[in-house]
Amino acid sequence: MRKRLVLWDIDRTLLYVGDTDRRVYRETFREVVGREATALPARGTGVTMPIAVRELLTANAVPETEVERLASLIVDRLPDRLKAHWEELVRHGKVMPGAIGALAAVHQAPDLIPTVVTGNLRRSAEIKLSAMSLVKYVDTSLGGYASDSAHRPDLVAIAQSRAADQYSMKFSAENTIIIGDSRQDVVTGLEGGAKVIGVASGTTSAEQLAEAGAHAVIPDLQNLEGLMFRIRGLTSE
Repeated sequence: MRKRLVLWDIDRTLLYVGDTDRRVYRETFREVVGREATALPARGTGVTMPIAVRELLTANAVPETEVERLASLIVDRLPDRLKAHWEELVRHGKVMPGAIGALAAVHQAPDLIPTVVTGNLRRSAEIKLSAMSLVKYVDTSLGGYASDSAHRPDLVAIAQSRAADQYSMKFSAENTIIIGDSRQDVVTGLEGGAKVIGVASGTTSAEQLAEAGAHAVIPDLQNLEGLMFRIRGLTSE
């Protein structure tokens, strides 16, 4: 049976952690730089964590000559700092409407391979998914993460390569699909080599996702039949 690779975005597509990510950035900045951050990364942009950290440092007047060194230190500490907020994630994190059913349906389909492509570092992604009891629905070993590359479109080929090694078949734009909520998810697919289903569950509207080039746009993940129809309709056997 020919397989299709399904790449899930995480934040605001599958789950929402509220201000926890921003709290983690603030705490790690203070720990590494030694002062408070007065400007924080924008919400819901979909950029990778290393890029968000560099923007955080620049926005808070860190000298350009120090940005790369400090960014590396912060990025290395982010997963542990996020793990320290485990109870907060469990108690206050939210699973997006329809996400459990959608994840389960894709996971159970014999022709679909579910994993993730995300701006999170791999450990951060696994912490979030585990806290929300969603990690069992995806094979995180096949995903593409900000810990692999800060340039998000690169992550598609990384995930395709990992899946190809495991399943002994080639993955391309013809049999790979991203499901995500931001313009960055659309750009990742268009530039990285995947079809895109935009989900208007985040800060980007359905119209904006369509304008960015998403191959299909849905309001949320609650219509399972419609989602599965689009996944198979946009990818080849």
